[in-house]
Amino acid sequence: MADKVISAVLVDDHVAIAAGVGSWFSLAEPPIVLLNAGDRLPDLWTGPGARADVVIFDLELVPRQPNFGELRRLVKNRRRVVVYSQHADQETALRCVDLGALAYLTKREGEEHLVPAVRAAAEGRSYTAPTLSGVLVTDERPERPSLTPREREVLRAWFVSSSKDLVARKLDISAKTVETHIERVRAKYAHVGRAAPTKSDLVSHALDDGLITLDELTAQRDV
Repeated sequence: MADKVISAVLVDDHVAIAAGVGSWFSLAEPPIVLLNAGDRLPDLWTGPGARADVVIFDLELVPRQPNFGELRRLVKNRRRVVVYSQHADQETALRCVDLGALAYLTKREGEEHLVPAVRAAAEGRSYTAPTLSGVLVTDERPERPSLTPREREVLRAWFVSSSKDLVARKLDISAKTVETHIERVRAKYAHVGRAAPTKSDLVSHALDDGLITLDELTAQRDV
């Protein structure tokens, strides 16, 4: 994907938003090609819009009527969608993620997050912006395990460390205590039907649940 020019089609009826996104993408390195569909949903399915790598989708083209149906249709047809919305509420964000959006950003989260979110989506990867991260951490739905602050701390430290001994030294606890916390987390995930027998399984669940970001994993990993 690094050698491929990424294209994105934007569905948003605000001219200023389209202008801003177009400017950010033209200045990105490498640039991202933006196709502006305005509020024309048919443009997602015909012509250049149908071939775009990523769909950047404003949920609310009609006031107070979030278009979850179109989002569902896009995902069902294997389109890679980044929702870019004015809504910051938990219910809307979680519903979009549940429907299959690869990222959920509010319009307060600008270039800093939209550009990497589109790049991630073009590769079929999810991206967790700050708003979504906060939503996921406070999500108390039954399929999410309830982790204690200490369990979260141990888990995050372990993900960016090469051994449990390093985690123990970093947090000033014993290696046995580290092991105990990790096993408790595994048991909690198994209890909600999301078994995680390996470290990579736990990392995957933690990314999905917003406990850690991909940037944190790559930037802080111990040698």
